[in-house]
Amino acid sequence: MDDSGNSLRAALDTAFDIATAYRAAENDTPVAALVPYDLLRSRLDVPLESDGLDPVIVLQELVAAIHGGLANVTGGRFFGWVNGGSLPSALAADWLTSTWDQNASLYTVAPAACVVEEIVGGWLKDLLHLPVDAGFALVTGCQMAHVTCLAAARHSLLQRRGWNVEQDGLAGAPRIRIVASTELHGSAVRAVRLLGLGEKNIVALPSDAGGQLPEAALRAHLETDPTAPTILLLQAGDLNIGAFDDFQQLIPLAKSFGAWVHIDGAFGLWLAASPNYRHLVQGAEQADSWAADGHKWLNVPYDCGYAFVRDAVAHRAAFSHRAAYVTAEDFARDPIDWTPESSRRARGFSTYAALRELGRSGVAALIDRCCHHAHRLAVRIGSLPGAQIVSEPQINQGLVRFLHPSANATELDHDAFTDHVTAMILADGEALFSNTTWRERRAMRISVCNWQTSPEDVERTLHSVAAVLAQERDSFLE
Repeated sequence: MDDSGNSLRAALDTAFDIATAYRAAENDTPVAALVPYDLLRSRLDVPLESDGLDPVIVLQELVAAIHGGLANVTGGRFFGWVNGGSLPSALAADWLTSTWDQNASLYTVAPAACVVEEIVGGWLKDLLHLPVDAGFALVTGCQMAHVTCLAAARHSLLQRRGWNVEQDGLAGAPRIRIVASTELHGSAVRAVRLLGLGEKNIVALPSDAGGQLPEAALRAHLETDPTAPTILLLQAGDLNIGAFDDFQQLIPLAKSFGAWVHIDGAFGLWLAASPNYRHLVQGAEQADSWAADGHKWLNVPYDCGYAFVRDAVAHRAAFSHRAAYVTAEDFARDPIDWTPESSRRARGFSTYAALRELGRSGVAALIDRCCHHAHRLAVRIGSLPGAQIVSEPQINQGLVRFLHPSANATELDHDAFTDHVTAMILADGEALFSNTTWRERRAMRISVCNWQTSPEDVERTLHSVAAVLAQERDSFLE
């Protein structure tokens, strides 16, 4: 009898035991990955055997080799970058997604996966207050969401000028001007490069003290070439301070010049789901396209992003492709027509599960809770001796700075001390933060995006940061 069924069961049982043990130990393991590169490399770089190994042995040896090399992203004290965890139903649905192994590109290939994705798109547009008839796509993350949206923008802007970019390419096409603020995220820049629009065509206008693109600066620039095909990139929650551009003011202005307006809402677009924070994205629904992540605030496993395009015709025209071997059904939505990928994971299952587990009120409560925790962390850390608030959170992003204890310390000394203290906090193992440079000063970023973060996690983190900071100040003063 074929033993493949027993091997599969043994491998999956082993994976289940490993996974549940890992998640159960989240409160007792260091949040940062503390094992150095050389050690990880030496453990993993084994000769590739001529004969295969038993699946259980493969898994056990893999887990042993990477021990200490994983950041505890799923736990409640991971405050680095803008990473969510993974909700129980979303994690389980993601496991099943791999089990079912559907190529969610065509209804004829993966009927259930495509229908689930269609339902999810409608739920997301409703939850985020976006146009009901907008095109949408589930992609790997905001990077490809930007690519998807800006490909539709490229199609639309050039079509208005009689140019078919999908057929004729970009050589000889009218130049597209891209306008943004200096807070533009690098993923949008990469999207511009990938689409052949040219990074040199990005005009980054200085943001104001609040991190917003000033209306006067935008108007003055648009007036320098009022008929140029233009994409305006706006922020819904920038990476450093969670700033939101003034959509009600800027979008109508840009559209009066015929510009396509795209909003980078990787995590900030989710505020539309919270009655307490919805005012920050007021007017965002007037844009032409929007990008958001699911693996941030919705807390589905990596990788998952969402692209939305008001002009569904332009969206589909930028990606739709047919071949003799591809069977399409008129009554069903084929994701291949809306995404850059032909082979793609059925990530709609985990999104479907997460939205049903949380419900509308649960999404809103998750957002509100994270914002509250971020504010408490920033205010309490910033009030410690030798610390300083750089940006008090209006949502879930804040910045603090650690001041060098020397009486003659310079700004460079404060920068170095900030990086040093943050590194010591990571080494302590109780919490993980990441650092940034904002307005020419180094700062420790506080980003709260995890469904598991609790008041106890906040207090435990505050105690750790206070102890580390006091110890490092004392050591410099000795």
